Amino acid sequence: MRVAIVGFPYSGKTALFRAISGVPLDHLKPTEENLAAVHIPEPRLDLLEKLFKPRRRTEATMDFIDLPGSTEGQVEKAGLERHLPTLRQVDALVLVVRAFESPSVPPHGGSVDPQRDLAQLRDEMLVADLAICATRVEKLQKAITKPSKEHDQQKHELELLLRCQNALENEQPLSQVVQPGAEEKLLRSFGFLTQKPVTAVINVNEEQAGNPPPFRDPHAVETLAVCATLEAELIQMDPADRPAFMAEYGIRALARDRIVRSCVQALGMIFMLTACAEEVRAWPLPKGTTAVEAAAKVHTDLARGFIKAETVSYEDLRAAGSIREAKAAGKVRLEPKHYVVQDGDFITVKFNV
Repeated sequence: MRVAIVGFPYSGKTALFRAISGVPLDHLKPTEENLAAVHIPEPRLDLLEKLFKPRRRTEATMDFIDLPGSTEGQVEKAGLERHLPTLRQVDALVLVVRAFESPSVPPHGGSVDPQRDLAQLRDEMLVADLAICATRVEKLQKAITKPSKEHDQQKHELELLLRCQNALENEQPLSQVVQPGAEEKLLRSFGFLTQKPVTAVINVNEEQAGNPPPFRDPHAVETLAVCATLEAELIQMDPADRPAFMAEYGIRALARDRIVRSCVQALGMIFMLTACAEEVRAWPLPKGTTAVEAAAKVHTDLARGFIKAETVSYEDLRAAGSIREAKAAGKVRLEPKHYVVQDGDFITVKFNV
């Protein structure tokens, strides 16, 4: 899972990257892409650690990318066009807009207006997608005039892209047009920006750090209010010292945890839990993953020799207190290949190779 942080110059996107990643400012390279793997908190592993006493605990991670900013004085665009190769490859976007005054850094557009800036970011995304879409439509329109084995497939793709082009020309993001499943799969290679799930972050001042967002983005999975500079300081603190400072500013949860959770939700991910004497682990899976597909993620041999998935929900395991008690209560099930894994399922795969 990879997420790009996008915003206009001086919006605070690098401060937000530091708040999420914990990377100190002097470790960042301002002219290059900065990448950090961030752990996805999984408190449900606490119980499995207690029960299995493993040698290690492995939480899932999410990669965050901070794109290099524009050169000094260029504040009118977010520069998405020059970052398209990277942006096409990410799974989700965090859009950052500025809602704070500062005499030391000029605001985008000459004034602080987060709603305007968010609309302009989306306009850049629409324009970038429209350029890709129009180029492909033109090629397909020429290709279908010539007989070929791919004629029917090309015609189907052209019909879908023409629908997308019409939506983009009418300022409609592709996330509202493209259907999940076959259509989404057909367009995946284009990496359309307006098709990607979005979390919107309004970068506020310290006085507003604990407040709800001043407005909500109707196209985002979630809109969060964050004081990025304050959160970048919090993440560097000793964990024991954080609660007092967070309480002072009315902050209930770190921006890192809030944004990571929002991105997990935006990507439609669930978590399967596994445990043994060696390791307890949380495995991120797309919603709808079957038991045999989940087994393949752990190891191909498990999928190849799959017999059954011994399954118990986390809540049932917690209530029972142990695997033995969960079995005695009839809460442990043997599920077939086509069973759809649910969030928090604790699974042991029975297999024979």
